[in-house]
Amino acid sequence: MTAGIEMVRDLGARHSNWGRWGENDEKGTLNLVTPEMVVAAAGLVRQGKTISMALPYDEDGPQTGNLGRFNPIHLMIRDGADAIAGTSIRDFYGGVDKHFRGTDDIIIMPLQSGTQWDAFGHVVFEDKIYNGYGAEWVSSKGALKGDVANASSGMVGRGVLLDLPRALDLEWLEPGHAIGTSELERGEEHAGVRVGPGDFVFVRTGAMAAARAAGAWGDYAGGDAPGLGLDSVGWVAGRDIAALAADTWGLEVRPNETPDVAQPLHIVFIVHMGLWLGEIFDLDPLAEDCAVDGVYEFMFCGPPLPFTRAVGSPLNPMALK
Repeated sequence: MTAGIEMVRDLGARHSNWGRWGENDEKGTLNLVTPEMVVAAAGLVRQGKTISMALPYDEDGPQTGNLGRFNPIHLMIRDGADAIAGTSIRDFYGGVDKHFRGTDDIIIMPLQSGTQWDAFGHVVFEDKIYNGYGAEWVSSKGALKGDVANASSGMVGRGVLLDLPRALDLEWLEPGHAIGTSELERGEEHAGVRVGPGDFVFVRTGAMAAARAAGAWGDYAGGDAPGLGLDSVGWVAGRDIAALAADTWGLEVRPNETPDVAQPLHIVFIVHMGLWLGEIFDLDPLAEDCAVDGVYEFMFCGPPLPFTRAVGSPLNPMALK
């Protein structure tokens, strides 16, 4: 079958989870995580290590304006100069207490400008979002169905890192490298693990390592990149994982393998499977740690911020070992 719109429709229909957890479901693959799995994941914490997988949220992030996304803008609304001048006491505290003086700040940012989760309302295919809801449910009010807050009490369980550059004896995968089933299995073999139901899977391509080596983000945001290819769909669906994240801007290989359909795996994974996707995860520190101790499974905790009706959210994902 030609890689194009018909293949995307076929993969979506073959692996659809619409109705699997009820006609009103908005949690998707997080339904696969049971309390017993969370308890078992807690047992993976043996060394007391805590490793963040988030990029700093600042002006040095990777965004260049593609899709209207820019790096976070940090502004102070009360700073130390206000405290010294006494204006913060006068303007914010009514002059009641001259001893306590505070500062405050704000952040202006697209919710998907850094390390982030995609919500189900983020991707529309043929006028539908996950579980068959019409795209009209994502309105000027936000995502009335499929918002990111549906995951705010989840995203905890067994995490598994598949460090593909190390598994393939490379520094990093080159842009345009499509990751398929055989390479995901190589990643499992290298890690000494088998991915299973309810797991949170993190695929390292080395894209951030390449950017760091170059000393610049270049076209990381929206340019050619390694990532999951169409051949990975059967593996991902067959393992019944809870969520999938990568160290690239868009998770799937770019250029896409479907010239007539942009981001086909977002359509299959998010719209049809109800699979939570994470992007721009900094997996390099975790990969270094795993390479040293040989432990590639860990307790994962990384819920989105509970923004009501939002279609994405920043987070600080944590691996606990």
